[in-house]
Amino acid sequence: MVKNEESFKKDAYHLNALDLLDEINWFEKVLQTRLKLYFGEECEYESIYDIEPPQSDEKESVFYEFIQFYQLSFSERLILVLALLPHIAPQLLDVFFIKTTLKDRGVTEFGGLKGAYHSGFLPTGETAAFLLAGSDLSKRFRAQQFFDVDHLFKIHNILWLGSSPSNEPILSGQLLINDEYIDLFTGGKLRKPSFSMEFPAKRINTQLEWDDLVLDRHTMQQLGEIKIWLEHGPMLMNEWGMKKKLKPGYKALFHGPPGTGKTLTAGLFGKLAGVDVYRVDLSMVISKYIGETEKNLEKVFTKAEHKNWILFFDEADSLFGKRTSISDAHDKYANQEIAYLLQRLEDYNGLVILSSNMRNNVDEAFGRRLQSIIHFPVPKSNERLLLWRQTFSNKVQLEEDLDIDTIAEKYELAGGSIINVVQYASLMALDRKENIIRGKDILEGIKKEFRKEGKTV
Repeated sequence: MVKNEESFKKDAYHLNALDLLDEINWFEKVLQTRLKLYFGEECEYESIYDIEPPQSDEKESVFYEFIQFYQLSFSERLILVLALLPHIAPQLLDVFFIKTTLKDRGVTEFGGLKGAYHSGFLPTGETAAFLLAGSDLSKRFRAQQFFDVDHLFKIHNILWLGSSPSNEPILSGQLLINDEYIDLFTGGKLRKPSFSMEFPAKRINTQLEWDDLVLDRHTMQQLGEIKIWLEHGPMLMNEWGMKKKLKPGYKALFHGPPGTGKTLTAGLFGKLAGVDVYRVDLSMVISKYIGETEKNLEKVFTKAEHKNWILFFDEADSLFGKRTSISDAHDKYANQEIAYLLQRLEDYNGLVILSSNMRNNVDEAFGRRLQSIIHFPVPKSNERLLLWRQTFSNKVQLEEDLDIDTIAEKYELAGGSIINVVQYASLMALDRKENIIRGKDILEGIKKEFRKEGKTV
């Protein structure tokens, strides 16, 4: 039996560890009983189902809150612990190796795999079926239902079977558990996903506030509609009973030149709603290989589901662009890819923001599925003046003959470009070991920004 450690601190880790130890000890008793019954050894129980699992009514850990919330059955609890064991107590599954050695042959019913680095026993669907059914064929058939697509394990992306090679039994797939639930059951909270090929999206953070966002009145009015949805969307769908009539989530297109505030606005929506915002790196999503783009995008949607994350697709026309007429096999698959994206976009229950430099680059089929199409224009002179004034540090002084009003009127720059100019001029001042912003540096910074766009001052 696994022993409790008195040295644990009495915090979330302590509560989770104590309760998981109780569940593990129950699992170990069930496992030993199943093996004894299977090999015809003397046993105090006639069935594993005679072994009562720990009572969860008065438990305080996240693990038992989860069990109570989903009202997990005996079998579901057993499968859940089996999926967890390689991550929290892998030594308990070594018994499958020992029993196989004693019989001097492989035991098909045990299933199991060996990892590339993990030297222990990795359970498969076959392992779960063995525990639940032993040699009982009808119970084995019933056990397979726990891996159906409409079971709560799959619906909520809790655990599933890995894909097995072609023409091999489905239950030979590895029993996998979502790493988020490992975090939740052990540490009591979810870790932020790391940017990788498995999750090609980066979290957007901003230190700015809504007062720092400078946009024209019409654009701000349209953004107000999204604010209202973030606040009242759940009531609309649930309490007003519109879930049956409306598609889940909210989809918006932000279009306009670079630097006009599209990314900043997405970050501010996250701050307003108290949710994370992730910018999807489309360079890691889009693949020339058939079916790979859908798989890469599915990783993002699967991770984001049920968390209310805001997904931000920058330069979205590369992914949600116009469909082509079918002239060859590649066009056919490209259009199938877009059809998949349309459906996946519709099914997402959070806020999705597509960002594009030009409205006309986005496929009309996507446009029909969007609740808002919002233009982010280059700011007008009065808006540019406000951007200039609020961008400078309060530690600096402007050169006496530096006329910001004239600069704002004369040079048509987006907010992002203005920030770049201010940064350049500020660095030049620091290099001179002073805090005075000089007009020549502002003009040089403006020239640099214009050159980026192929313009001249």
